[in-house]
Amino acid sequence: MSLQLEAMGEHAFMLRLGDTIDPETNARVHALSERMRAAGLPRLRELVPAYASLLLRFDPPPPGDDDDSPCLEARILDLASGIETSAIAKATSMVRRVPVCYDAACGEDLGPVAQTLGFSIEELVRRHSAPIYRVAMIGFAPGFAYLLGMDLALNIPRRDTPRTRVPAGSIAIGGAQTGIYPRELPGGWQLIGRTPSRLFDPTDVARPCLLAPGDRVRFEPVSHETYARLLTGQGA
Repeated sequence: MSLQLEAMGEHAFMLRLGDTIDPETNARVHALSERMRAAGLPRLRELVPAYASLLLRFDPPPPGDDDDSPCLEARILDLASGIETSAIAKATSMVRRVPVCYDAACGEDLGPVAQTLGFSIEELVRRHSAPIYRVAMIGFAPGFAYLLGMDLALNIPRRDTPRTRVPAGSIAIGGAQTGIYPRELPGGWQLIGRTPSRLFDPTDVARPCLLAPGDRVRFEPVSHETYARLLTGQGA
C-alpha cells in the first residue's frame, strides 16, 4: 500500500493512500479514519476522508506548550502502518434506504442516458438501484454524497454543458460515479431520478448531513405519486 504523510499548514496533516478511485483504497481510508478516531490523538479536531486520502486537523497547542508536531507525525504513521480493509469490511453499519423516483419528471436525462447506454429505462433503473453503495466522501457542497459501487456498465460522460440549476435531491451519474445533490446547485452530471429525502439540514447540529462517509446506501425505486407524498410529508 502506498502511504504518504504531508503537512497541510501548521496544524493539519494529509495521509495519501493512492491516487485512484477504487473501493479497496477508499475502504482503507475509512478504516484509517476509524483507527485515528479511536486512538485518542491529542487535540484532534476533525477527520475528513476522501477517495484516497485522509485529512487530520488539530487544534493548536495551548500557549506556552512546545510544538509536538514531530510526535504527532510519528504517532499517525504508526497508526497507519499495516492498515487493511478488513477493519471496514467487517463493519455492520446500517444500510440507509433512500427512496428514488426514476422518471422523466424527476430525472430529465433518464431517457437519453438509457438510449446512449443501450438499455431500456427499466434495465437502467434495475442496474442503478441494485447495488449497496458506500459513501466514499462528502464534497463539492455540504451533504453531497459521492457513492462507490455503481455498475460500471452505467459509466457515461458528464454533460457537455453543465446546468446552472440542478434540483435538490437529484440522483445523478458523472462518469463512473453516482451521487446525490443535497440542494439546488449548478452541476454537469446526468440526472436520472430524485429523492424526497433531505440530504442536508444546517439546523440539525448533531447530524446536518443525512449521509456520512462510510455509510452504506440502497436506492429504493418509488412511483412519482409516492415521491410527491413523501416530499410533502404525507408519507411514512
